[in-house]
Amino acid sequence: MSSPGKRREMDLMKLLMADYEVEMANEDSAAEFYVKFRGPRDTPYEGGVWKVHVELPEAYPYKSPSIGFVNAIYHPNIDQMSGSVCLDVINQTWSPMFDLLNVFEVFLPQLLTYPNSQDPLNGEAAALQLREPLRFQQKVREFVNKYAREEDYPACSRNRLSTAMEEAARETPAQASMRSRATAVAAAATSTGAAAAAARDDDDGSDLASLSDSDDEDRQQQQQEAQRAAGEHRMELVGGKLAANGTRNGAHQA
Repeated sequence: MSSPGKRREMDLMKLLMADYEVEMANEDSAAEFYVKFRGPRDTPYEGGVWKVHVELPEAYPYKSPSIGFVNAIYHPNIDQMSGSVCLDVINQTWSPMFDLLNVFEVFLPQLLTYPNSQDPLNGEAAALQLREPLRFQQKVREFVNKYAREEDYPACSRNRLSTAMEEAARETPAQASMRSRATAVAAAATSTGAAAAAARDDDDGSDLASLSDSDDEDRQQQQQEAQRAAGEHRMELVGGKLAANGTRNGAHQA
């Protein structure tokens, strides 16, 4: 079982690998940061860009993260002044099985898509949604245009974890050798498939069925070898990233 500190950094890695922009609040800690979050499609929040503050408790993932919107958003379940979020899956029913990707790819998009006016933090927004849904949607868009425009979002600064990822991605000789092997296997599979296709074009078709079965088996085996080698290479890179982060954390603690 990984330690809470290791889990924090692994979940941050997942966010970065999923192309989320992350800005560290403290260069020496992975416990507090900001994430660039876009409003879900086909909702009044579409086109909006929010800076979301995330703070991970010491016991994360056994305790839920603290989530808050920095720039204003009009929503029944988000406090208009503090930006704090009222969401059961984050506040009451959080599980260690969840991670930060769940928060930004599932929980928050669902909250913005299906507001719950029965449990509001913004009573005005909840009442407006119930009584005048079209006016509610109009006001959401007004807030988006006023407070959540793409051009007004501050560019996220380069941070320790993204830099560590770049450093870890610089291959060691062993990693380069593994990548070369995976590339060679993939190239062999490709060339074999091309040669087989050319042979089938020249053939009169009498032996097509038997040749096709044999070629398919060869290609499947070679593709599996290529995928396995590529997977080993990815594991090497991830291991390097985690080791790099662990070394930095150890240095700071010392």
